[in-house]
Amino acid sequence: MFSSSSARERENDEEVERDSKRPKIDASEAASNDNNGEMKTEVEEKPHILPPSHSLLGVPLPTAQEGRAMNFLETDVGISEYVGRGVSKIEGIIKQRFTDFLVNEVDLDGNAIHLKTLAMPESSKKNVPSTAGDNVNTVDSVSEASVVKFDEPAEATPTVSASDLAELKPEVKQPNEPWPESFNAALAPYLSETAIAHLKEMFLQGPEPPMVPDSGWGGRTGKGSIEESSSSATEIPVVEPESNNRGKRGRGRGRERGRGGGRGGSRREDHRKVVSEPIGSKETRTSFHQVIRELFGGKLDSETDTSTPATEEGSRIMVKWSRRGVGRGGRERRDGGGGSERSPRGTFPPYIHFTLQKTNRDTQDALSHLSRMLKVNVKDLSVAGTKDKRGVTVQRVSLKRNNKTVEDVWNLANGVTNGRKSAEEAVKERGERGVRIADLNYRKASLELGLLKGNAFVITLRSVQVDSMETLDKALNILKNTGFINYYGMQRFGTASVPTHAIGLALLQSDWQKASSLILQPRHGEHPDVVAARNAWLVDHDLDKALSLMPRRVVAERCLLESYKKQKGDTRNAMGALSTIPRNLRLMYVHAYQSYVWNAIVSERVRIHGVEKPVVGDLVFEVDPDTKTEEDGEDENEDTTDKGLSNRARKKLARKPWSPPQVKTLTEENLNKYTMLDVIMPLPGTDVAYPGSQLGERYREFLKIDGLDPDNFVRKQKDYTLSGSYRKILHRPTAMAWSVMRYTDPDVPLAQADEDKLLGFDAPVIDEKGKFMALQINLTLGTASYATMALREITKTETSSHYQSGLTNAAEDQKYRGLADADMDQDTTLTGDADEDAAMETT
Repeated sequence: MFSSSSARERENDEEVERDSKRPKIDASEAASNDNNGEMKTEVEEKPHILPPSHSLLGVPLPTAQEGRAMNFLETDVGISEYVGRGVSKIEGIIKQRFTDFLVNEVDLDGNAIHLKTLAMPESSKKNVPSTAGDNVNTVDSVSEASVVKFDEPAEATPTVSASDLAELKPEVKQPNEPWPESFNAALAPYLSETAIAHLKEMFLQGPEPPMVPDSGWGGRTGKGSIEESSSSATEIPVVEPESNNRGKRGRGRGRERGRGGGRGGSRREDHRKVVSEPIGSKETRTSFHQVIRELFGGKLDSETDTSTPATEEGSRIMVKWSRRGVGRGGRERRDGGGGSERSPRGTFPPYIHFTLQKTNRDTQDALSHLSRMLKVNVKDLSVAGTKDKRGVTVQRVSLKRNNKTVEDVWNLANGVTNGRKSAEEAVKERGERGVRIADLNYRKASLELGLLKGNAFVITLRSVQVDSMETLDKALNILKNTGFINYYGMQRFGTASVPTHAIGLALLQSDWQKASSLILQPRHGEHPDVVAARNAWLVDHDLDKALSLMPRRVVAERCLLESYKKQKGDTRNAMGALSTIPRNLRLMYVHAYQSYVWNAIVSERVRIHGVEKPVVGDLVFEVDPDTKTEEDGEDENEDTTDKGLSNRARKKLARKPWSPPQVKTLTEENLNKYTMLDVIMPLPGTDVAYPGSQLGERYREFLKIDGLDPDNFVRKQKDYTLSGSYRKILHRPTAMAWSVMRYTDPDVPLAQADEDKLLGFDAPVIDEKGKFMALQINLTLGTASYATMALREITKTETSSHYQSGLTNAAEDQKYRGLADADMDQDTTLTGDADEDAAMETT
């Protein structure tokens, strides 16, 4: 049903489709291959901006007409095939309005991130007493609207029943009840009564182990200690009263000081711990870790017990006092273990997390704007994944707070600090320049790229035209049940006239002058400020003027110009200038080239073999990283590293040395064990295997014609050494649903962003008698998969921005455009939007 048509039929179809999208070009203008596979053009001294391997794609090179941009199509980056090729085209416009493309990040717990409140958060106004048994959290509770938390995500998913959570989370513990009965109930599913009693005893003793009278022999173990009985699964030293000699001068105190117990010395070693019976279920162990965090607020740590080997019954969990919560001399710190500053501002954890909603801004641009508003270095801000520019996206961001409080951050981001707005006005208006932050929390660690499960989308296609509802349902069910070809979308390659993969190839070729020249090259349709800045440098050779005109959001160009200024206008050290561009941005260029090659080879694989089932020579993972069992990796939240080390040192030790995933080539004997959802294709690099048969040779052909050695991706500049990776050919959405609606005025939104809901703007109203049809699709995709490529499977339509803009302009519904009311002033159409700088994908 979903297999490819014949190659000849497909070629004819594609040629007709390409001819309808691209103006005719003279044969002499198209690239041709000689016997050696080298590309020749009419003007030899000025090769085309696209890689030479473009000639292997079987499509003509794009050309630019006078005064117009050189527009690239999907076929120029290797995108050409469909899963349901036999299904009729469904015409529709993607991203006509910003709210037609809503994206909400999905965290590691599987929760979609949404804005919850626009209200100003409030930190605690006082520290918690250091006496053990007082309030669990190291910072007082705050008002419900402020949502200031510490060790749980913004939307935590319970791992035990709701009734259990209600019992194990006492809002406030009274000082006269340091161990409420609810603690016993919360711990009962994980520990025996004896173990709970020992844990209670250890907790009530406090963070400092009790003094033991030992005649100066502090290291001697007393009779009856648990260490003499290795058969017990619960370990706790015998609790003895503190020495009556504490604080007196003399021999005993001197020995104790020498062992680290005196004032000013290091604290006494604490051997107290409670160890559970073996727990076989990873979910149960994770739940136990969460309960310990909830009950004790970081005062006690839980980790896998490595002193005894794991058995078939499972691993044991060890609980002990956290050394991060203990100060010098054994005294409990009052800052929650998050910092050493002594002012009230320093008593909170070192990071602030918040939710960011951005409208029509790419991620780096939004972070740069926030860094200026918050008066911080942009490097202090980090995210789990980058998001599309064209649309409204919501994600979590972490800030290294550097003594700022959540109130400071909220006031700065909303323009309250500088007097542009009052706090009341800030919660009644949209965020400045399409950026809004909310739901601020103190947290102990920053976000890192990859700490997410994917993204949830609400996508509205407008001006939908289809031959029948049966065709519509058929196309949507193919996407839901079979999936789509997991291409890297057009965002990966930028929408400007200088594609990112062309810059990436120059970097991989170590052609630094060419790479810098491509970055600084003019783009058609840019903002006038950027055009003037480029001309000041390229035409007038006025470096100071170029820097003064170049907007800060144009990051790569500014970095190059600033580097040239430091070199007093000398551009010979192009490699050094390129190294000043943020590493993530530089890597984006080379990753774009990898993505281009991947797209091209996957298209060939689908053309040759279809998408029904694996074939001999396909690659699959030995162990699928998406379906690892608990034996394949460490338990979530389990930390076996030394708690006495710094956060950075513990993280470094906790990371396992990277090793490439193990893959295997399918043979006739194991074909029936796998489906197309298992088949992977490599991105070129040093540590990947290539598929068998002709596809492996095709990889080598692409790389060689582009001047790269397929057997050696090692570069002198380590940043450009590619290890390579693997990506599944097909991706199947989850939580997919859809609905058909009617509308007349294209200026009326059909979906609503989180910020507008919280501001109380009117919800979308569907016109049941509308002249035009819209299709609204809800779906969730995994990391690094593109919603536009899923939509492409439905519409069978070009997804490049210039093509979609043309569809919008030509759409029949544009005749019915009305004046948008005040609530819609930000939700404008994307028609005529200028080419942006290279955009990054949603990951």
